[in-house]
Amino acid sequence: MAGAGAPRRPGSCGVVSGSVARRTQADRRERTRWSLLVAAARGLSTYGYSNLVLEQVAKDAGYTRGALYHLFANKEELALAVVEWVAETWDAEVRRPSHDEGDPLAVLLTMARRHAAYCRGHDRARVMLTLRVELTGQDHPVGHAMETTYDRLEAECADLVRAARRDGSIPAGPPPRLTARAFLAILESVGIELAGSAPHDVELVERAVRGVLGVPSPPVD
Repeated sequence: MAGAGAPRRPGSCGVVSGSVARRTQADRRERTRWSLLVAAARGLSTYGYSNLVLEQVAKDAGYTRGALYHLFANKEELALAVVEWVAETWDAEVRRPSHDEGDPLAVLLTMARRHAAYCRGHDRARVMLTLRVELTGQDHPVGHAMETTYDRLEAECADLVRAARRDGSIPAGPPPRLTARAFLAILESVGIELAGSAPHDVELVERAVRGVLGVPSPPVD
């Protein structure tokens, strides 16, 4: 009919606008979740699990208590999400890139250097150590999650130590699992202590783990 214009598919505008709205809502939810995780990591690293106050976490993140409870049912669920988030970011920024190196010793040393850089994002690194000190030995879901994460990483590092000893790049020494445990303890504690002391943090963390592994530092020209 003249003047009626081109026919429009029924509901097409509604479908498009609804899709955009859902994307916007999902993005907003993800931003809120990220802000709450950052604030919770800061709170956990400072006060520990027992003394973490969810109302303060919400305030520090710039949201209401209701917004926090909309995403996390309780403190345990929030802490578990923080542990998972930190493990995922560490895996992406430290572990996986380190495995791009060819030989096992190079993987371990690259892991040390990358961890030192990772610790410059202070709260993410410190929160894991704080929770381990507080919850190790307790029958607690957050403690169990931490233990699972560390056991997996310790086993992987022990395999790297064995492989490096087989190819001669690391000398014989204490049992691989025990060496891996010492490697991770040094990695964690020295990295946190020197956080923000760039560029010396990377050099000193590498020196420390070389000592644990029994590998001398390369000569300085």
